[in-house]
Amino acid sequence: MTDLAFLGIAEAAARLREGTLSPVSYTEALLERISSLNRRYHAFIRLTPELAIAAARQAEREIKEGEWRGPLHGVPFALKDIIDWAGLPTTAHSKLLIDHIAASDAWVSQRLKAAGGVMLGKLATHEFAIGGPSFDLPWPPAVNPWGGNHFPGGSSSGSGVALACGMLPAALGSDTGGSVRNPASMCGIVGLKPTYGLVSRRGVLPLANSLDHVGPMTRSVRDNALLLQVIAGYDGADPGSADVPGGDYLAGLERGVKGLRIGLVRHFYTEDLQAHPEQIAALDQAAEILRQLGADVQEIRLAPLEQYAVCTRIIIRCEAFAIHRPWLATRPDDYGDLARQRILDGAVMSAADYIDALRLRARLTRQTLDAFAGIDVALTASNMDPACRIDDAEACARLYPRQARQPFNVTGQPALAMPAGFTEDGLPLSLQLIGHPFQEAMVYRVAQAYEAATPWRERRPPGL
Repeated sequence: MTDLAFLGIAEAAARLREGTLSPVSYTEALLERISSLNRRYHAFIRLTPELAIAAARQAEREIKEGEWRGPLHGVPFALKDIIDWAGLPTTAHSKLLIDHIAASDAWVSQRLKAAGGVMLGKLATHEFAIGGPSFDLPWPPAVNPWGGNHFPGGSSSGSGVALACGMLPAALGSDTGGSVRNPASMCGIVGLKPTYGLVSRRGVLPLANSLDHVGPMTRSVRDNALLLQVIAGYDGADPGSADVPGGDYLAGLERGVKGLRIGLVRHFYTEDLQAHPEQIAALDQAAEILRQLGADVQEIRLAPLEQYAVCTRIIIRCEAFAIHRPWLATRPDDYGDLARQRILDGAVMSAADYIDALRLRARLTRQTLDAFAGIDVALTASNMDPACRIDDAEACARLYPRQARQPFNVTGQPALAMPAGFTEDGLPLSLQLIGHPFQEAMVYRVAQAYEAATPWRERRPPGL
């Protein structure tokens, strides 16, 4: 069971295609594991075993008949519960939508179905991807398997927890101010925020349309690239979708980093904010490992973190309030306290505040892309700190703004978070790699080289 629990997409695909692993047996084993672990970690808010077994049986028939759809064929996955799957509730972890049934599939759901994936269910999130961790919602918040009772990051918290627990090999999250990369960082997995517009948001409940992204979450870099390969593509029904040629995200994955130019944005975590000492040491060690692998690593400077944070905060609050205003007027008590408070912040912001933030965003984007002109990829922090206890509200509130993810929602660049070690207490540390727009393959190339040179991918939460 442990072997199947922590099997990756690539390894599972090889076994499934050659017939040494049955999609049905694989799915049944993971469903059993979820049932035994979910009462402790709360990664899933809705498990769909009948749907999963039916999809697994179909995949098994097709594979036996020689119809191979690709590396997701027969592979289980799950969705953050802001992503529509026709006929299932999309609740956003909120009382407001507890009875809301999706009429059609999201774009990404369509792509995963077409790839032959096996849908296991819906994953926990912060309420409407903004209010959490919260204990006043219809379902409890997901809990990090690293540590005794620790915060897993958010808002794609269930996705990160399910992967870290070995409940599945693939999940999708969303990222408006870091919500794929935060749980990836705190749960010791790999999460990518793609370039803005690379993955359609159609059928995904919005938080802030101009900053929203959907991204792949996995336990390895290769698996992440495989999952992105399935969900990326132009969708004319999403106004933000980019009509660009499709990329091969596995291209060059094993080429290494020799001769690449990597910009180290060290001031984010040593000047703008002072990261935890073990996090600083992990990032400096990562830079040294990449140098030893042949990369030219030099420090670069971007705008101060606070400028990106102010810009992101205003845009999210204004756009979220515009989306939620009708419900706030008619059903305010059906929100959890944190989501209601954070969304209502947008009510006191003016049109001038929003326009000023958009102008600042344009300036920051130009400045950032100019700074990237001489490099292939940048390296910096994702989190400034390891996870705190989830039941310590003050610690969670302090932790949230101590991060360096928001700059790349502002600019729309691809950004990947991955493990970079562990604290003395056994909590995950992380790093973030950022690329040029639509250059995800280069980000994966650097991430793969670092992953291959370090042992972090092999670590498992205690007892799992």
